[in-house]
Amino acid sequence: MSKQVSITRSRGVERLVQGQFVMDGAGVKINRVLTGTLQRRLDPFLMLDAFGSDKAGDYIAGFPEHPHRGFETVTYMIHGRMRHRDSAGNEGLVSDGGVQWMTAGRGVIHSEMPEQSEGLMEGFQLWLNLPAQDKMMAPWYRDIPSAEVPRFTDAQGVTVQVIAGETHGVAGAVQRPRTEPLYLDLTIPAGASFEQPIPQGHNAFFYVYRGEAVVEGKGVGQARMALLDNAAGADGVRIKALQDTRLILLAGRPLNEPIAQHGPFVMNSTDELYQAFEDFRAGRFAA
Repeated sequence: MSKQVSITRSRGVERLVQGQFVMDGAGVKINRVLTGTLQRRLDPFLMLDAFGSDKAGDYIAGFPEHPHRGFETVTYMIHGRMRHRDSAGNEGLVSDGGVQWMTAGRGVIHSEMPEQSEGLMEGFQLWLNLPAQDKMMAPWYRDIPSAEVPRFTDAQGVTVQVIAGETHGVAGAVQRPRTEPLYLDLTIPAGASFEQPIPQGHNAFFYVYRGEAVVEGKGVGQARMALLDNAAGADGVRIKALQDTRLILLAGRPLNEPIAQHGPFVMNSTDELYQAFEDFRAGRFAA
């Protein structure tokens, strides 16, 4: 059962981000919305990719085996099926509305491959940083089917899927005490609004993938990310839909630690990056 929540002052939109289309994996076409230039501003979030196509050639090659160290990957499927396998022995199939949450920790090699040859494939992959003290932890994985993602509909008809964090008294599927990530998928009817408290100091943004929204008079169109400001006195965000709209809303507590990244490794220093490459070449990720 959800509870009614209201805020006294909404954050505004600091800037809009369009993202850039890139090829990743074995040639998958994606829209990279959160890139390295925003990592410090949106700490603890490192990257957000949006992918969506009904052309098999855009996604069928998938993401064959590749390594990670030092952060978490969160794959959220809106449509389609993706198979995960990794060197720690984990395997799972994510489909419509499901989530794959993987903590790479000290190192893991995994693959994410489509299990369909036609139809729409749509979703997001988020990279969430790990604090320095956890970067060398044992890898962890959880496959979260759609039925296990908490959801509710509020008095204005807004449907909320709570992937991580807590909203309106409903706890999400995953909690992380250090970064305190909030990850919501919102379906907002035309003319309705949704209010979400966000602690002072936490960084926040949302990405519209259907329709159009407005925050404090600033419109945010489809396929745009709105980076929310950290205005003093703002205790959350109020989002209104100008038409039937779907968006993901994310917020998190910054780590305020050095970020050293090279490709699939995210550490705190160059020396730690060198060690990651050495360990990968020596086969220590597969242990």
